[in-house]
Amino acid sequence: MNNSKNVTGHVLKGAAILSIAGIITKILSAAYRIPFQNIVGDVGFFIYQQVYPIYGIALILSTYGFPVVISKLIAEFPEEEQLEATRKIGKISFIFLSIVGTLFFIFLFFNAQLIANVMGDEQLTGLIQLSAFSFLSLSTLSVMRGVFQGRNEMVPTAVSQIVEQTFRVGLIIFFSIYLVYNEYNLYYVGKGAILASVIGGMAAIIVLLVFLVKSKQLTNRTSVKKTNISSYTIIQKLLTQGITICISSLLLILINMVDAFTVYRNMVEVGIDETVAKGLKGIYDRGQPFIQLGTVVATAFSLSLVPAITMAIVRKEQKEIEDKINLSLRVSIVIGLGASFGLALLMKPINTMLFMNDHQSSVLMILSFSILFSSIALTGAAILQGLGFPYTPAFIVAIGVGSKYISNILLLPKYDILGAAIATVLSLFIVASIMLVIIYNKTRRPVLNSSFIWTLGKATVFMSVSLLLYLQLPLNLDNREIVRSFLGVIIGGAIFLYTIIRGHYFSKEELLLLPLGKRIARLLN
Repeated sequence: MNNSKNVTGHVLKGAAILSIAGIITKILSAAYRIPFQNIVGDVGFFIYQQVYPIYGIALILSTYGFPVVISKLIAEFPEEEQLEATRKIGKISFIFLSIVGTLFFIFLFFNAQLIANVMGDEQLTGLIQLSAFSFLSLSTLSVMRGVFQGRNEMVPTAVSQIVEQTFRVGLIIFFSIYLVYNEYNLYYVGKGAILASVIGGMAAIIVLLVFLVKSKQLTNRTSVKKTNISSYTIIQKLLTQGITICISSLLLILINMVDAFTVYRNMVEVGIDETVAKGLKGIYDRGQPFIQLGTVVATAFSLSLVPAITMAIVRKEQKEIEDKINLSLRVSIVIGLGASFGLALLMKPINTMLFMNDHQSSVLMILSFSILFSSIALTGAAILQGLGFPYTPAFIVAIGVGSKYISNILLLPKYDILGAAIATVLSLFIVASIMLVIIYNKTRRPVLNSSFIWTLGKATVFMSVSLLLYLQLPLNLDNREIVRSFLGVIIGGAIFLYTIIRGHYFSKEELLLLPLGKRIARLLN
């Protein structure tokens, strides 16, 4: 019994390490875009964002996709067979993923001009070719991370993720400052940013190799016991689960990719000047760090409950499962709702503070509501996978991406980037709604009752009215937009949180389950 508890504790500790690393890397991945845009401007930001989804797919597959599949395959074997299983699974996975990565590289590198033309900007060809190199590290990163995770050694994976993003972000800022200062073409600056991403992947490989060399068990050539897992089984699992298992992480990337292929091209086709269209798309792309950071905060709280859901499933405690699922979704809704309305109302000063002007703030205000629906969607996908439905989220995401494409085609000709923003929010709303309906069908328990809805509505109205009144106050300061933004976040957040807690949206027991829950409860008491 004690041994079982120790194993469970070790697994949960490992999951916590990966979760923390994931939060750090996601914050880094979102936050660097702000200084980067300040350095390269809206057109330079457009250039980079057009190609970023290609790198983003390689990053997610080598972080949240294939490593998880490989680790699950290894973890299924008893301890006496695990060393031999690790070697065989690692070898077959490396060969197969090397082929997959090479095929992706060949397709992207030799079709880069065609892809750039479909995007509407042939000058993106070189950036697309450079981004193709990201897929060459897919096999090495995936296998080494998967092997360590399969043996419940999470530190190597966590460190490699943080090092990868730290190198990447640092080099993006360095290259962009150097190239802009020396008056290089903005497309060369974009190439520098993509090159930094490739170098980040190489840095992660070096870190993992160091851990591998230090691991006596993995480098031990003595075989303990043969294993009979077939190559077909390994390849089948990688093919069927490699993408579906990380589909929720791919959601925002795929929506960005739809925008990359449709927004700029459509604006040029309806007669907007190319430079103006690039600038407008660059301004629209300012919304990405907002969505990412808001979603990271919301899901950091809601997904912290997923291990508890998993443990309840293992123990077959149906009521506990339903309670934790309900709480997880309510957390994603309340944080997503507060962040969406708060950001929308404060968008003008925040836009000016971060990007030096308030251009197209109305578009970014609409895009802010993506935070609410993406938070629900990502939480819902994790819950469905935990309940044993790994393919359902993939199907729902496909519907969402399809609806985004159709909405873009319908709305872009008349509303340009405003239409793209509406299409993004609409597609995420569809994904979130379907997730909630399916989860309800599995649990037969509504997420929100009338009391919860009343509390949410009251908190949103109180916060909105307070912020609207606050924004009317004159501020005669040198850095008034910075002061206005930070004070607005504090005032809006405090009013929203106070109303939510006082409205008994969470019970005391539920609050204590959440990160920072004890401090919040103590503060309000």
